[in-house]
Amino acid sequence: MSHSLTRYYPFACRLPSSASPYTQCNDEGVVFVEAKHDSQMNMSQHDNDTVGQLFVDGLSWWQHPPNKRDNLLGVQVNHFACGGIAVALAMSHLIGDGCTFGSLMSHWASVTRYSSLDHKNVLPFNPYSIQVHPTTDFHAPPSEDVVLHTTCANPVTRKFVFTNSKLSDLKNKVLATVEDGSTISINKPTRVEVLTSLLYKTWAIGHKKSLLTFPVNLRSKFVPKLPQTAVGNLGLGVLVMTKHDSETSLHVLVSKIQKGKMELEGVKSLQQVSESIDSIVSRLSKEEGIEKYKEFSCSSLCGLPFNKVDFGWGNPAVACLTFRPRKSVGSFLIDTPCGDGIEAWVTLETQDMERFQTDEELLSFCQN
Repeated sequence: MSHSLTRYYPFACRLPSSASPYTQCNDEGVVFVEAKHDSQMNMSQHDNDTVGQLFVDGLSWWQHPPNKRDNLLGVQVNHFACGGIAVALAMSHLIGDGCTFGSLMSHWASVTRYSSLDHKNVLPFNPYSIQVHPTTDFHAPPSEDVVLHTTCANPVTRKFVFTNSKLSDLKNKVLATVEDGSTISINKPTRVEVLTSLLYKTWAIGHKKSLLTFPVNLRSKFVPKLPQTAVGNLGLGVLVMTKHDSETSLHVLVSKIQKGKMELEGVKSLQQVSESIDSIVSRLSKEEGIEKYKEFSCSSLCGLPFNKVDFGWGNPAVACLTFRPRKSVGSFLIDTPCGDGIEAWVTLETQDMERFQTDEELLSFCQN
């Protein structure tokens, strides 16, 4: 890890404040803990609460360091009585997104495996830093009046598994609806688009005014294109607002997600990212009764290399996510270990989860 941090050095720094556009390097490094457990490793038990205990200080993926002295990165290597090892890495979302997280993990694992920063298999994971002029105007975070993160008083997180064959059936269902005479156009829906729509639809029942937020990675949209190892939060959210049950039909949601993604094709620079954020904030602030909307966020980590992080022991038997503490309503998607489907980690209010996990349409496509 110490070698990787010579490349990913901002992760060993501190943030003066949660709104700061820069880090302060003070040579304090990151927290690294090795822990021994008397228990056996249970490969089938990787629920949110159990896995969360493997992380240093109980943190896993958090938005704001409690104070400027806190680490932006924390590592805990867990040794079990059976000889199994669980590596738990925690990162603040303030310094990077899921793509950054995946690149960092891959770089650290490769440096460990090949014992060199200059090995040909390590170099592709070297971080790419975006050069920003000192006079660039960084926007402050949006006002709380337009931040809609719906939180749970009694959150519960569940994992739902969807095989590729079932996701293919879900795609066909969406396309069949369009072919039956709908005026809505859909172009080759992806696994993530149809699954996001299904999860949101299932939750939105009973929430008349709802908002789906769907972050999109912008690295490939910039001119020139940025490598996937570009460090930072380089994404924008697609927003889908619904007020009536008819607007939560699967084909309608997929169409709106695709339309939102197409609108982001014009975002080709940091300046345009800033302008798009202004536009989103303006749109939300002008929406009548926006404070009554409930938000469901759905982030996808599919396609990222978490299941291929090899420290020299081979690929991990299980790569999973946990969010402690997490109280925001929504889901995270990640490829299954064998790559034959998608795991959806869904966090909802307890009473909403009771209804969600018994929904017949959801269960018809779910392996659970």
